[in-house]
This record gives sequence, structure tokens and C-alpha cells, in this order.
Amino acid sequence: MASSAQPPAAAGDGGPDGGSLAGGGETFGDRSLSQGLSVLVGLGLCVTMLGLGCAVELGQLGQQLRRPVGLLLALLGQFVAMPLLAFLLALIFALDEVAAVAVLLCGCCPGGNLSNLMSVLVDGDMNLSIIMTASSTLLALFLMPLCLWIYSRYWINTAVVRLLPLGAVSLTLGSTLLPIGLGVLIRYRHPRAADLLVKISLWSLLVTLVILFILTGTMLGPDLLAQIPASVYAIAVLMPLAGYALGYGLATVFKMPPHCRRTVSLETGCQNVQLCTAILKLTFSPELIGSMYMFPLLYALFQSAEAGLFVLVYKMYGRDSYKQDTLGEEEDTDISYKKLKEEEVADTSYGTVTTEEHNSIQMEPTQTAL
Repeated sequence: MASSAQPPAAAGDGGPDGGSLAGGGETFGDRSLSQGLSVLVGLGLCVTMLGLGCAVELGQLGQQLRRPVGLLLALLGQFVAMPLLAFLLALIFALDEVAAVAVLLCGCCPGGNLSNLMSVLVDGDMNLSIIMTASSTLLALFLMPLCLWIYSRYWINTAVVRLLPLGAVSLTLGSTLLPIGLGVLIRYRHPRAADLLVKISLWSLLVTLVILFILTGTMLGPDLLAQIPASVYAIAVLMPLAGYALGYGLATVFKMPPHCRRTVSLETGCQNVQLCTAILKLTFSPELIGSMYMFPLLYALFQSAEAGLFVLVYKMYGRDSYKQDTLGEEEDTDISYKKLKEEEVADTSYGTVTTEEHNSIQMEPTQTAL
């Protein structure tokens, strides 16, 4: 009797007014737009993963296998630092089980394509950025369910965690392999088409997030949005910011150059919120998750805003130092080239080589002044 009565009670624990959130979940599930929203989430995720695959070159993968720095950074950043950060924030802000699962799910997600776009804007290492995103996505097949299982143990006695569909999470992750593999094949066979698909996927990422935010806000209603606890909004602000800082510190420990530190910073803080949204929408019932479906969208909003500030600060203060470093490298190259030319001139002082005919070469001695 006690166990059969527990799930309805848990469904209403989504915030200070548990019953209101449960009602919002039922309304959210009964709306005709809900099915269309599921289709939009699935299509958006497929396009994003296709664009990710189109950005990966087989030659780069071979280099990373020989020197897997990007793979190691993706592992430490996305499946050690970020899940632990999400868990600690959930404990510090004393989140209920529904909000905690949403935060943990977002923290355990792999890197997103937004980091690739932002890495371009801060003169980062694009090869490293793409490899980290692709590596974390592949590692997520095994490590994301494992991290969810480990960190949800604190809320194990709640209905939401007992019903945590790790199998469905793995199935959703596995479904992303097909568009990624197709994208890699397109890159190998048709590089120009792959470049176009990468641009399309980046624009679709931005458009899909805007549409999801508007539709979800409309379906949930302003009253339920206002009932999302302030602690959840605070985590949505602090989590990507702390992720950027952790990533930069991680790259500093590995003694990476500044442009690689910026890249690792963005890769660590930017999560694949489309994947998180798809898992919440496709694997949890609306009555169970309620308004916490909005958390990855809030995270996407603040991670984009904070990354934009990162880019703005770099454009204002860091661009000059990057140009000076690049100029210094070019000057070193010029000096080396001049020395090489001087050595060549010194060597040819013993004689001059002339060609009189097509197949004949004659050495003419030159007089050296004593």
C-alpha cells in the first residue's frame, strides 16, 4: 500500500507548491503541442549530431588515438568535473529529487556544438574543440548512465530515482551514433557538403533552442515558470560559469597554450542541452518531471550568455596579446629563414653554377679577394 501511494506524492514534489507542479505536468502532457515538441526535439538532436559528425575528419581521429590529449580532457571535464559539480550544487541548494535529477542529467551530458562556434570566436584550437565534443559524445554511451547511477544514490529512496530510466537514456544516446556516423561518411566522401551541413547544424541549434524555450514556456504557462525555485535559476547561472573556470584550470594543469586553455574552458562549460532535453522529454513522463523540463533550456540560455561575455572580453582585451604571440612566431620564422639564406650564400661563394644547355651543367670558379 505504501509503495503504491508513493509515486503520485513524488510527482507533486517538484517545488514549493508540489500540487501545482504536478498539475502543470498533467496539463503539459495533455497538450496537443507536446507530441510536436517531441518530434522537434528528436529532429533537432539528429541535425546537431549530423553536424558534429560532419566536423570530424578521420585523419584527426588517428592523431588523437596516437596522442589522446583531447580524449583525456573530455573524459576529465565532462564525466568527472561536471557531474561532481552538478551533484555538489544540488546538495548545497538542497534541491528536491525532481530538480536534482534534472540538474544531474544536465551535468552528466557530453559537450555541445555551441562550444565549437564559440571556440572560433576566441581564436581557439578548432581541432581540439571538435575532437573533445566528439569524444565526450561517444564516451557518454557508457559513462553518462554510470555517472547518473552513482550520483543519484543520494536520492535513491525517492520515486523519481527508482524510476530513473537508465536503459532509455542509453537507448537515446545510442540513437545518436547513426547521424554521427553518417556525418563522418559525408565528410570523407563530400567535404563541401559536410562544410555546409556543419553551418546548418549550428544555426539549427540556435533556432531549435529558441523555439523550445518559447513553446515550453507557453505550454507550461507563466504561473508554473514562476514556481520554479530560485535555487534552480541560481544553479542554471552558476553551473556553466563554474564549468568554464574548471575547464580553464584543467588546461592550465596540463600546461597547454592560451588558445587551447580557452578551448578546453568552453568545451567543459558548454553541455549538449539538446540531448538533455531529448532525454527528459522522451524518457520521463510529464507528470513526473513537471516544470523541471525547463532546466536544460535555462542552462542553455545562461551558458550562451556567459560564453558570449567570454567572447566579448576576449575581443576587447585578449585579441591584441594573441596577435602579438602570432607575430612573434612569424618573426622567429623569418629570422630562421634569413639565416638559412645567408648560409646558402656563403656556401656558393666557392663557385657559381651555370646551365648552358638543357642537360649540361658547368662550374665556373670565382675569384676571392685576399
